[in-house]
Amino acid sequence: MPVLEVKNIRKHFGGKTPVLQGVDFSLDRGETVAIIGSSGSGKTTLLRCLNFLTTPDAGQISVNGETLFDAAAPDTQREREIRKKRLHFGLVFQNFNLFPQYTALQNVMLASELLAKERPDYRQNKKQILAGLRTHAETLLQQVGLGEKMELYPHQLSGGQQQRVAIARALALSPDILCFDEPTSALDPELTGEVLRVIRGLREQRMTMIVVTHEMAFARDVADRVIFMDGGVIVEQGPARQVIERPQCERTRQFLSSYTSI
Repeated sequence: MPVLEVKNIRKHFGGKTPVLQGVDFSLDRGETVAIIGSSGSGKTTLLRCLNFLTTPDAGQISVNGETLFDAAAPDTQREREIRKKRLHFGLVFQNFNLFPQYTALQNVMLASELLAKERPDYRQNKKQILAGLRTHAETLLQQVGLGEKMELYPHQLSGGQQQRVAIARALALSPDILCFDEPTSALDPELTGEVLRVIRGLREQRMTMIVVTHEMAFARDVADRVIFMDGGVIVEQGPARQVIERPQCERTRQFLSSYTSI
């Protein structure tokens, strides 16, 4: 059974502009899928739908066989339930979105602390719970190469370091699926490599991931599968190297022809 199944996702903005026009795909546990396509093709909107930051107009989203969203079933769209369903996904944005008043460690711990406060035993075991969360956050920051930076604030970190904090934060709640929305687009070229190395490491650990990216060589070499989107639909998908190097669709070939460094 796939860990994620997406069926007929559709989204219009302003009641008229179609952004997603019936997107279907699945994702196996441990698989890394790269989504490529030009600006406006629907890639970011798709990720926002998966993370319940945007509500689709039609379609279904299932994780581990459980229907998390069905546009035809209002009971799957209650805000209280949506909060829980978001925990299945971790999202790393383009622009880090760290809280400037918190250290790297505090940024990683924050969501876990808020959830912990809802536990019935929180008051009784607060010290032990927070100690465990801190240890987990420290381990994640060490994993992304920031073991010596965890007490620094975002303004004291480079863009690449801030993005690595954001990755650790997304991992803190142990999501089933980790999503990246152009994770290197806000970085200078020399900082891009350090973020891509972290994603490569997660792939080697068989983290289930969806990566929206404009780094074609990275998509070819790291992803198991590549999805090419254009005009709000999936035009082509298949094994990463095949799609990047031997695309079957003319629209895919035209898009990739502008990337001379693949």
